[in-house]
Amino acid sequence: MAKLNLRPLDDRVVVKQGEAEERTAGGIVLPDTAKEKPQRGTVVAAGPGKLLDSGNRGALSVKVGDEVFYAKYAGSDVEVDGEKYVILRESDVLAVIEK
Repeated sequence: MAKLNLRPLDDRVVVKQGEAEERTAGGIVLPDTAKEKPQRGTVVAAGPGKLLDSGNRGALSVKVGDEVFYAKYAGSDVEVDGEKYVILRESDVLAVIEK
């Protein structure tokens, strides 16, 4: 994977979106218009952490390489070099998927 030229600020993370489901659980093929936005992806960049009142930075709970679930309507969708990403606040990440 080529180097991503995005540097998230504060407590934001950049997540490479997973692929949308092509079929339902019953095997029905979904057209592009019926596919839901994926809520799962891989963290490809993370900011330095939220700036606290003390002047220190709070450590993030996620790191580059973590596979995560995030809130359905959270973040901002961006496209860089044909790849789709979501820029989220760390608080919009719901869970890290343990391997």
